[in-house]
Parts: sequence; structure tokens; C-alpha cells
Amino acid sequence: MPKLVAYNAVSLDGYFTDANGDMSWAHKRDPEWQAFVSENASGGGRLLFGRVTYDLMASFWPTALAAQSNPIVVERMNSLQKFVFSRKLNKVTWNNTTLLKGDMATEIRELKQQPGPNIVIMGSGSVVAQLADAGLIDEYQIVLNPVVVGNGRTLFEGVKKKLPMRLANSRTFSNGNVVLFYEPMA
Repeated sequence: MPKLVAYNAVSLDGYFTDANGDMSWAHKRDPEWQAFVSENASGGGRLLFGRVTYDLMASFWPTALAAQSNPIVVERMNSLQKFVFSRKLNKVTWNNTTLLKGDMATEIRELKQQPGPNIVIMGSGSVVAQLADAGLIDEYQIVLNPVVVGNGRTLFEGVKKKLPMRLANSRTFSNGNVVLFYEPMA
């Protein structure tokens, strides 16, 4: 049975996006970090987005600029199976993308029952919060970035209950990023 993994970046002051919805502060270009990102992307899986993150990803990864900046990640992002939850979209155009309009928790429970690789939520703070609240996320990969943004949205905005976690692993990088791997405690 596939796991549902949330992969997201947060600032030192706990924000997922800054006050303007920007996440560019989370994107670093040093060789060690790029190697980790490329290695992580080559692991396969299926991707899950909310509409806002889908729009950002679909407008970047199929472009020549993306192919030039990170060809390994581009290949994976464009070829992997993708799902997007949206009430507003009526169609999706990015390669291998399925539009989901049903109840999010029900749809994810069904996807997790089907054989296949893990499902990774990238970005999509409202999706993370809803699925965390429903107890459906099996692992959280949180990239702690050494920056204070001052204000913005938290990753778990809207969660209605405590979610105790167990630190399963961590990895530090010379650019100051720390990746924390958490599993929900039963």
C-alpha cells in the first residue's frame, strides 16, 4: 500500500509562504542541495497538488527554462503521474495529470488502497492541512530554511486537532537547510 508523504519547506518562523504567497526564499541553487533535490525527484512516485500549486508547477516545469535549470527534475516532474484537487478547474493540461473533484479524504483513501508508488504532496498547504486533519498523511518531510519571512501562511493552517509526531530522521545541508522526516504517532 502506498504512503502519502507531504514534502514542504518552512521558514524559521514557521511560514510556508510569505505574506505575498511567495515561496522563492525556499529555492536554493547550491550543488549539495541540488543533488539532494535531483536524487529525491528520481525516486519516483505520484504527485498531489492543490489548484494554486498545480498552476505554479504546470506553468514552470514543462518550459525550456526549467529544462535548462534542472533537467533531471524536469524529466521526473513532467513524466510522473499527477493529481490535482480543484473545485474551480474544469480541465488540466499538464502531462499525466488527473483532476479530482470529489471529497478529498475519500479520494485519497481510495488512492492509498490501490497498488502503486507513494503519493507525494508538494506545496499545497490547504491540501496538507486537510489531509493531516483527516489522519491520512503517513510521513512529513519538512525542509526548514534559515530565513525569517515575518508573516505569511503556516503549513498546518486550519488543522483542528493536535498531531503528535515522531522524528524519524534528519539531514543537514551546508546551505543551512535541515530536512526533518516526521511520522505521525498513533
